[in-house]
Amino acid sequence: MIALLIGTVAAVIGAEWPRLSGGRFGNEARHRRERQQRKSQLKLLKTETEEFAASVERDLNKLPTIEETDRKR
Repeated sequence: MIALLIGTVAAVIGAEWPRLSGGRFGNEARHRRERQQRKSQLKLLKTETEEFAASVERDLNKLPTIEETDRKR
């Protein structure tokens, strides 16, 4: 029974090892945290095409529409 218990514990550790080894510790994790911090300080700038698309969408929303009941008359 002890051998079965040891085998089970070894299987669980073997299956979870990749998740445990690279997650929160080591150089890789430090680089990931630094990158996340740099990315959080970035600002999204609108381009002219996005502004143009937004203005076209606003203009289209202002246009009058024909309701389904109006077409049947």
